[in-house]
Amino acid sequence: MLNKNKAIVISKIRYRDNDLIATCFTRQKGLVSYLIRGALKATKGNSKAVYFQLLSQLQIEESFKANQSLQYIKEVKIDYIYRSIHTNVFKSSIAMFLAEILATVLKEEEQNLELYEYLEVTFKWLDYQEEFSNFHLLFLLNLTQYLGFYPENTNSDAPYFNLSNGLFETQKSNVYSVSGENLILLKRLLGINFDELKTIKISSKQRQSFLTMLLLYFELHLGSFKKPKSLQVFNQVFN
Repeated sequence: MLNKNKAIVISKIRYRDNDLIATCFTRQKGLVSYLIRGALKATKGNSKAVYFQLLSQLQIEESFKANQSLQYIKEVKIDYIYRSIHTNVFKSSIAMFLAEILATVLKEEEQNLELYEYLEVTFKWLDYQEEFSNFHLLFLLNLTQYLGFYPENTNSDAPYFNLSNGLFETQKSNVYSVSGENLILLKRLLGINFDELKTIKISSKQRQSFLTMLLLYFELHLGSFKKPKSLQVFNQVFN
């Protein structure tokens, strides 16, 4: 049956000669993969592939069958037109990096309105900002709320944070207990909104160190998580 839905593009791969498989996080059904026939066909006026850039926000009319691994899109249009995410080299690097992480961590094939709205709103925020060098840090930290391992904020005055259990500690209990600059930055980021990010000034070295810690935090709590292949390029862009 035909159904109207909203979708955010998470990944895409070429299929056969001219087709595209796009995996999207949708408002109604969570993670869904679509086969877009002829998307890459070089015919005059054909622009289907343009819709499926990473993190694009779409309105779709889909033909959805629950027993199929690949669904079909009958009509598609842009729900929100990005001003800069796909044209600014720094923002497009963020988009590629975060899309790769989302492709790894999003597994739900069911509706999650809170998570969809979080992605929708934060990517729009990124699109409008001129200061965004710390965006990915807060984005990933907040993402853990929807994945079930947001840091426990009780005892947040403690001198250590344990990555393996997500708790603040008064004593170092194992190799995953962190302190120092990463702990200070973690405490600053907990509970703030994206508009407050501009008050946080850190060096590129500190930014990379905190990101490395965050990715380890994801690895410890998500057995299937792998460090993004785009990490090295991403760090080079923001160095």
